Amino acid sequence: MSETVIEISGVSKTYEGNKLAVDNVSLSVAKGEFLTIIGPSGCGKTTLLRLINGLVDFDSGDILIMNRQFHSWDKVQLRRSIGYVIQSAGLFPHLSVKQNMQFVMSISGIDEAIQEKRAHELAQMIEFGDSQLNEFPENLSGGQQQRVGVARALAMKPQVMLMDEPLGSLDNVTRRKLQNELLNIHQKSGTTFVMVTHDLREAFTLGTRVAIMNKGRIEQCDTPEIIRGNPANEWVSQFVMEY
Repeated sequence: MSETVIEISGVSKTYEGNKLAVDNVSLSVAKGEFLTIIGPSGCGKTTLLRLINGLVDFDSGDILIMNRQFHSWDKVQLRRSIGYVIQSAGLFPHLSVKQNMQFVMSISGIDEAIQEKRAHELAQMIEFGDSQLNEFPENLSGGQQQRVGVARALAMKPQVMLMDEPLGSLDNVTRRKLQNELLNIHQKSGTTFVMVTHDLREAFTLGTRVAIMNKGRIEQCDTPEIIRGNPANEWVSQFVMEY
């Protein structure tokens, strides 16, 4: 039986104005899987990701991260224990590629020799040559910046990697290439990936399971093959057909 690294139980989140963003969601994520989350704009998928990362708090229910109850975590420690990648790579422009990769290790007091070794491991993982470690973000393409962003998020060897539409701003050719690279990185790292996307093809290509959300709820969470062959309801069937 696979180890569960994220356990969400009956979680709801309401924003000001009584907008119910996440509505009684329960979801288990197993160690090493690649879960993709998709749904219409405003369905709650990004909020769900932010709840896992402690960027916002939930109103009811419970979340266990790596077998620890959510509110028992120090939030700084939690965020350093979870990799997080957003649509823009968010690299520090005044730091080199290597310095960006080492940033979280540096502020966590990791020995410099260990930082150096890990930076070279990460460079190999994202297929960067040693000379590229000294480049600055302005000299990198959008796809290269995103690869560095993923590497930086993996620097502390997190058990969980959260990604919020990390490829959304890229052109289609670069996007397809990086999808393949994400699959390779996922396989090499053994890290659990949870990724929000608005692209159904991307969700089905990358996800070992796909969670389809609508109006704050998960309509179906299953393998791409089962969702295509046996949609949970008419809404899921229509949603998949529209793509």
